[in-house]
Amino acid sequence: MSVAAPWVLLAGAAAAALRWLRVGQREHYIPWSVSRFEWRWLRCSTANLAIGLATAGAVAATLWWPYAALPAAVGLAAWPLGLGLRGRTARLAWTPRLRRLAGAAALPLAAAAGVGFALGSLTAGAVAAALVVPQAVDLALAATTPLEGRLSRTFVERAARRLRAAAPTVVAITGSYGKTSTKEYARHLAAGTRHVVASPASFNNRLGLARAINEGLDPGVQVFIAEMGTYGPGEIADLCRWIPPDISVITAVGPVHLERFGSIEAIGRAKAEILSGARTVVANWDDPRVRSAVEGRPGALLVRCSAASPDADVAVLPEGDSLVVHLGTEEVGRLPASGVFPMNVACAVGVAHALGVPPEQIGERLGGLPRPQHRGAEGRTEAGVMVIDDTYNSNPAGARAAVERLAAAVPGRTVLVTPGMVELGRRQAEENRGLAAFAAARLSELLVVGRTNRRALLAGARGGPARTRAVAHRPEAVAWVAANLGEGDGVLYENDLPDHYP
Repeated sequence: MSVAAPWVLLAGAAAAALRWLRVGQREHYIPWSVSRFEWRWLRCSTANLAIGLATAGAVAATLWWPYAALPAAVGLAAWPLGLGLRGRTARLAWTPRLRRLAGAAALPLAAAAGVGFALGSLTAGAVAAALVVPQAVDLALAATTPLEGRLSRTFVERAARRLRAAAPTVVAITGSYGKTSTKEYARHLAAGTRHVVASPASFNNRLGLARAINEGLDPGVQVFIAEMGTYGPGEIADLCRWIPPDISVITAVGPVHLERFGSIEAIGRAKAEILSGARTVVANWDDPRVRSAVEGRPGALLVRCSAASPDADVAVLPEGDSLVVHLGTEEVGRLPASGVFPMNVACAVGVAHALGVPPEQIGERLGGLPRPQHRGAEGRTEAGVMVIDDTYNSNPAGARAAVERLAAAVPGRTVLVTPGMVELGRRQAEENRGLAAFAAARLSELLVVGRTNRRALLAGARGGPARTRAVAHRPEAVAWVAANLGEGDGVLYENDLPDHYP
């Protein structure tokens, strides 16, 4: 067994590497994301903590007892429990970038093995490599990020040339939340009088927008609407260098991605990068952080949008079951309040107005506003259960608004199904406790999915009258809803985490 032990260990390490490569891919190849998820899985349950420590112990014990390689390899291949090698929501895709990452990750693993071998034996080398698989993937992510930027440069430069040749009016939209809905609303409002192309789905980073331009921009386009997201400072500024906006929009500044940025102020500064060079700025005037970001910007026309104040340049105000849309003092139209986001409508109307769409045209198209998928979309099952699909939402304000919407719309049992909100940094537990308390005071049931925020959600719901239960995966919650709800009842699916989260 002493001869086979290092090879057994390395086989287990190879299986573990596949798992952590998938996490890196799912986390958009962001350096150091893999170790962060290793820590999440380590502390998500007593079983995973125990098995993780036991596996590390068995790996180390192989130095003295070769037969420990067998349980060590099994532990490496199986841990953490719940994070599958193949994945339920998205499988490992062997793209060229992932193959380059795998090759790069082999280098620190070989280095660790070489050090171990130099200090002892082949077994010592295998032990050293087996103990640092997630860290090797992270080192490879950090090392290959500059290379990947250079490799994608040709693709981005082609998109920049195509955009310059078409010369559309560019509308750039960012915000902690509300980007996609505002983009779809603005596209619809302008499409009656302009040839509009919008970036699809959530293609809101460097490569996604380059692909949207290279594949979707035709020579006759008059308006290009680009949704711009960011995971860190400088990313939006880089996008604006080759997609220079004529009209810039900030929908909100909130704690989404707070874990990555470290502070709300840093998020606000990153969102404000979109303002550079724009001749018109459309801003959520109800958000003091947005106001702080845009006030005092010279040389740009400011369009103030509000869902509360009639004094704004664009106001979308509730009146009974309707929303009334005002441009200045002029009422331009009404639309049903259900299923739309007033502030996002206001920002979209501000964009259409800045594009020169006549007010009467805006009013005519308000009634047909699209409902972006998985962002508050309403439906009804064959059994008569109202369903609000808000699975692409992960911000505190939007989640509470969706809870209120369900509570007001449904006379029967009301159920919230959620794994909670993530990437909120030091505020994550507090925000999830607050959401659960808010829901437990207004709804009948709370189904907590997964372990990522289980403790915080259950603690927050404890003081309310709602019944709570925990399930391991979303399909279990869906099955429970189908078996227990009927005509006159309703369910809200709030956020949905991919399976690399606990």
